[in-house]
Amino acid sequence: MPRILPFLLLGCLFMTTTTSAASPATQPTGASLAFTSDDPVTKQALSLMNDGKFADAQTLLTTDDGHPDPSVAQAREEMKEVIRRTRRDYSVSADAMLKKIQASIPDASVGDLEKWRKEGVLQHRVIDGAVAYFRREPVNLFRFSEDAIQRRAAAGKTPVREKFALHEHLAKVIAEAEKTGKTEVQPVHHRVKFAATIAPNAPGAKSGSLVRCWLPFPQEYRQQRGVKLIRSSPAGASIAPNADGETNITGAPQRTVYLEQRVTDPSKPMTFEIEFEYTSSAYYPKLDPAQATAASLGADLAPYLTERKPHIVFTPEIKRAVAQAIGTETNPLLNARKIFQFVDKEIRYHGEQEYSTLDSFCQQAITRRKGDCGVQAMLFITMCRAAGVPARWQSGWQTKPGEINMHDWSEIYIAPWGWIPCDASNGIQQNDDEKIREFYLGHQDAYRMIVNRDYGSPLVPPKHSLRSEPADFQRGEVEIDGVNLFYDDWDIDVDFQWTPPPPAK
Repeated sequence: MPRILPFLLLGCLFMTTTTSAASPATQPTGASLAFTSDDPVTKQALSLMNDGKFADAQTLLTTDDGHPDPSVAQAREEMKEVIRRTRRDYSVSADAMLKKIQASIPDASVGDLEKWRKEGVLQHRVIDGAVAYFRREPVNLFRFSEDAIQRRAAAGKTPVREKFALHEHLAKVIAEAEKTGKTEVQPVHHRVKFAATIAPNAPGAKSGSLVRCWLPFPQEYRQQRGVKLIRSSPAGASIAPNADGETNITGAPQRTVYLEQRVTDPSKPMTFEIEFEYTSSAYYPKLDPAQATAASLGADLAPYLTERKPHIVFTPEIKRAVAQAIGTETNPLLNARKIFQFVDKEIRYHGEQEYSTLDSFCQQAITRRKGDCGVQAMLFITMCRAAGVPARWQSGWQTKPGEINMHDWSEIYIAPWGWIPCDASNGIQQNDDEKIREFYLGHQDAYRMIVNRDYGSPLVPPKHSLRSEPADFQRGEVEIDGVNLFYDDWDIDVDFQWTPPPPAK
């Protein structure tokens, strides 16, 4: 399942030449210093926030402000921002939440709200003694509560959405790949307009302020080719280098188009826009467990077998889950399949809070047994690594007509095929054909835009303030005079146009 677009519901280090193949100690964490700093005050503030004592955490950080060590001062400032962003995610009162639910269940009551909250199907937090509901609810309520689902249906309020004929597309992919012996089939040409618009009177904006904007741009990688920037507004766009290489990746693992301009009138909105094109094919290697081998896992693959704190950690819970999933199996492809099936069965999809407020993706997934596509993907990566299967992050956009969304998935390394895509969130498909059921273990559809071949990587040029999204890069990033501008002060608009593959003969 994809991450949901905000508009539909809706500082980094300098580049190195081998970002993904770096040692675990030098790889970017993809997380705020609020979660990785050893500063005792930052740690205490995080503990207070986790206990729901937000005001106490803020008071502590304010009292101990102005530390002479820049890294400590930065960690405390980022902790303040994590608190602010978490408050934003959990900002809906009981009365407001009830009104939102009553739009779908007219007879919903305060008693229903309390019941669903106690059952754990209505996402909330207790902040300074008061219950605060997740701002995207009731999206998760209608995933986890059979009572709510049935009552919405009885009221005739179940939304009707046109669905892309995914299984028809997958069947064509499989048929063409098996007929031709090709791994790249069913190409789809994409033409995309991507815009970020900053709201009038954005924080920190004044006449003459420098606004810097990084927008997502597709990689040239395997089945994704023909990438071309057609135009930008303002002109003078700078494109980050492509992430070249199969295992030892050079260039920009998170690829961007960089734009900047000065504010002339802060009371007016400001828009950054790019238009580009690329062609994406489905990827369908013919996989056979009998041919799979774990041999020749050299030093270049070592970084993809290790922990990368805080989002990839081999905790006791992770190790138990791996043991539960794979048992005594030793075949690497079968191990990946068992882990894929475990994530599909055990980790239910739900709408997630902002990634910048999550301390550890894999721990979120394994302890709560739910998460969105990125959280599910990171758990799959973590479990594969712990089982001895090299695994890494990949993300960008799902581009199926009618279902355009940000999306995260992964790649695993299985000899003799090398790196193959896995989409644990799309998971096991409900279909009588086994090849379609397990399509997303080792294969990929043609409706994708690959932007990221790693997470948490430095942007080009570097961004020094705390990113709105320290791990992923799909919506873009904006800062004004060197200070990050969060998503509540700007929005995106995306338009995809497709030239589909020719009809099957």
